[in-house]
Amino acid sequence: MSEQFAIIIGSGFEAFAASGEVRHIDTRFGEPSAPVCPVNFAGSNVLVLPRHGEDHSLPPHVINYRANLAALQELGTDSVIALNTVGVVSDVREPGQVAVPDQIIDYTWGRAHTIYNEPGSGFEHIEFTQPFSRALRTAVLAAAEAAGVDCLDGGVYAATQGPRLESAAEVDRLERDGADYVGMTAMPEASLAMELGMDYACLSLIVNKAAGRGEKPIHDDVESSTLSARSQAMQVLKEFFGSR
Repeated sequence: MSEQFAIIIGSGFEAFAASGEVRHIDTRFGEPSAPVCPVNFAGSNVLVLPRHGEDHSLPPHVINYRANLAALQELGTDSVIALNTVGVVSDVREPGQVAVPDQIIDYTWGRAHTIYNEPGSGFEHIEFTQPFSRALRTAVLAAAEAAGVDCLDGGVYAATQGPRLESAAEVDRLERDGADYVGMTAMPEASLAMELGMDYACLSLIVNKAAGRGEKPIHDDVESSTLSARSQAMQVLKEFFGSR
């Protein structure tokens, strides 16, 4: 039986055209951000879920991450590739490039962070030493190399609350903490995927220099860099799924 992959798409991506019946799933945690869309991607059958909703109306702090991951699990997902946009904190890369982080620091608060929320239902202390699936990361990086895309291997993703962007002083703190990128959506996605038994890796689109790091306003940086980063991410995905 072939492995079922899913893509969670974030900012900077339009909806993918469905190749089958769109699935409306109501999970024990409520409804996901949007119906799950089956897509034929480079010859592979892939499930696609827009993290921010079909009309991109859900800010990071109100997304029902548990419902999103539970819906994908109910549809038989084994592995999730999460696309997310990030700002670059350190000098590891420039806007317009892509990266596959290998570590994460969680600065979010008030989000439902675990599936184990019912008293008496039991729970598991998942080991989060390696928050992203090593095997899936390796496969995505191999696809990037085969596609000729300069994709950074590793780096620390700082997950902040949003929806506002960070202050320059906050970014200074993130860098002191060891962060290379800053985004708003990889947590609690990564830990929920692990609790639900799915492999999970991020393909991060670097679209701006973090606050206090660039010479132009952040939104100008985002506008000029998103197209390049998105194009490279699509090349990686086409190679990844074309080689399945």
